[in-house]
Amino acid sequence: MKNKLIYLDNAATTPVDKRVVKTMEDYYSRNFGNAGSMHNLGLIADNALNSAREKVANILNCKKEEIIFTGSGTESINLALKGLARKSKGKHIITTSIEHHAVLDSLNSLKKEGFEITIIPVEKNGIVSINKIKSAIKKNTILLSVIYANNEIGTIQPIKEIGKLAKSKKILFHVDACQAVNSETLNVKTLNVDLMSLNSSKNYGPKGVGCLYKRKGIQLEPLIHGGRQEFGLRSGTENIPGIVGFARALEIAQKNKKEYSKKLIKLRDELIKGLFKINKTILNGDKKKRLPNNVNITFLDIEGESILLKLNELGIYASTGSACTSKSLDASHVILAIGQSEKVAHGSIRFSLGKYTKKSDINYVIKEMPKIINWLRDISPVEVKLEETK
Repeated sequence: MKNKLIYLDNAATTPVDKRVVKTMEDYYSRNFGNAGSMHNLGLIADNALNSAREKVANILNCKKEEIIFTGSGTESINLALKGLARKSKGKHIITTSIEHHAVLDSLNSLKKEGFEITIIPVEKNGIVSINKIKSAIKKNTILLSVIYANNEIGTIQPIKEIGKLAKSKKILFHVDACQAVNSETLNVKTLNVDLMSLNSSKNYGPKGVGCLYKRKGIQLEPLIHGGRQEFGLRSGTENIPGIVGFARALEIAQKNKKEYSKKLIKLRDELIKGLFKINKTILNGDKKKRLPNNVNITFLDIEGESILLKLNELGIYASTGSACTSKSLDASHVILAIGQSEKVAHGSIRFSLGKYTKKSDINYVIKEMPKIINWLRDISPVEVKLEETK
């Protein structure tokens, strides 16, 4: 339908909240100074930087000097993993099979440098077993990295309990919390977290900015050298408009997370119920321990990309998985990690709702999807029996 736009790809990126845009505007052309300059414009920028750092620290329940602003969640993850590993004496790192590629590729890079990486398989519901993590710990284990909420299937891990285990074993614990900002607590003390990565573009803030929480006393090797900004850990002129916007967006998200979650859980469950009226359909990930806005569903016998094309014609925007790997034809490593075959993985679609999603949007998707699926199945050469799935 022309002019219709139903955006259900909020896990890829979110629109910037108008309140955030208003907060940022002043730092583009009026108060545009470099925070390192010793004049009034520089001091205004420096004050804005310090204020944003304090706001983020208050939300995470940490000291402001423990917040390092970065250019993205991916950079934050790279700094946490590579920066820590290269400063450590031990050589063993543990993670899970459903991490974002920012984690998996960083660890693969470290593997080439001589580090030993253990990847813990998750259960069929997409949740990692704490006992399996415990069994993988060695004397030389330096770091455990676990994604808080999965970007593809939305499963939420027992971070507090995992952090408690890591602390008892004196292992540092890193959490990729990029997808958790709109619904979950980010209190690093409650969660027993030593390092946490966040990304502004997932919580209605600007793209190109993120942060790393690093507990005081932890030593990191910088990835970017130069002007020694961000306590010497992330050189480069600070993106003041982006940082100010990120802090404001994080404030709004955390303040409204209960209201946000209540609304989205209702819409999410309505969408799942509606889509399950289509036969040969599978929900990927745990039914309860999942993000309020995530619906990752497989329609057997069809390629996910063909579904996306038909949805796009109707002005419905979704994805087949992580936007960071959307141009890859490989099956989702997350769907494979929960035990599904490549045929099943190729038919998965991720609908990720947002705070601007309306009930009428969900009703429209439920109405149109059976037509799309039936049409595509009629021309599809693929056939997977339901009993073949895990």
